[in-house]
Amino acid sequence: MDLERGIIIMRLTAIGTALRRHAALVRAMSIAAVIALPLAGCGGVMDPQGPIGEANRTILLNALGIMLVIVVPTILATLAFAWWFREGNTRARYLPTWAYSGRIELIVWSIPVLVILFLGGLIWIGSHELDPARPLSSSKKPLEVQVVSLDWKWLFIYPDQNIASVNELVIPAGTPVHFSLTSASVMNVFFVPQLGSMIYTMNGMVTQLWLQADGPGEFPGLSAQFSGDGFADMGFTVHAVPQQGFEDWLSKVRNAGPHLDPQSYEKLAVQSSVAKPFTYGAVEPALFHAVASQQLPPGPGPVAGRGGVNVHNRSE
Repeated sequence: MDLERGIIIMRLTAIGTALRRHAALVRAMSIAAVIALPLAGCGGVMDPQGPIGEANRTILLNALGIMLVIVVPTILATLAFAWWFREGNTRARYLPTWAYSGRIELIVWSIPVLVILFLGGLIWIGSHELDPARPLSSSKKPLEVQVVSLDWKWLFIYPDQNIASVNELVIPAGTPVHFSLTSASVMNVFFVPQLGSMIYTMNGMVTQLWLQADGPGEFPGLSAQFSGDGFADMGFTVHAVPQQGFEDWLSKVRNAGPHLDPQSYEKLAVQSSVAKPFTYGAVEPALFHAVASQQLPPGPGPVAGRGGVNVHNRSE
């Protein structure tokens, strides 16, 4: 009797150990996601205001559900094993010579394989459906916006409307927006959490992104990659307004504000933080192309923290 009890204890202990080993990373990811849910609910990724943001949230929740299928049973099994094999339970079998079970090995390894298959399929489908460069289907003509990340501000150029704005993006609600993005300095990341996918901006390159706001509102945007002293101030606001409100804003901007040409762009590109958003009533044609192709020289990037005369190779 004691021999059989020992074998069962060892068998169940092996199951619990294997499950905990395979579920350790999944459990950590699930806990992080659960903690993030209340933090992201107000103005974040869990409060989407567009089709891309909604799809991103769906992927997050689906991935969380798949991981919880492992985490919850593992936690319950651990508690159940501890209770069943307590010292006072004489019904528990003791099997000290047990060493191997093919059926247990099959269960132990099939669980992580199934998790990988489900998560891999979810990611495969989502990565294709949410390709940043994939246009959004709509009966409305998309709005073209060219984005330049500077030190430490955002420049938004509306090529079809021939205007520009700094640290303020105004778009018509319900209309797809096609972003062409580049950097005039170091690599950066453009991100509007409530509207969807973040994307890198890189000097000498142009990346593509499609977003849409389903309804009017104000949505915070940010830089999601450290880029120097003014990184914390690289925030901007996306104003989604009705179509008539967008037309009114365009008329207001065209009738006021300076002209954005290479000379004024050079002044704008100087490292600084913008306290208040402002606009340009006209834009030099092909200015964005000149920035992306480096016809206009890029900025120096962050200076603080660079290696200098006091930094030397380590002597062995």
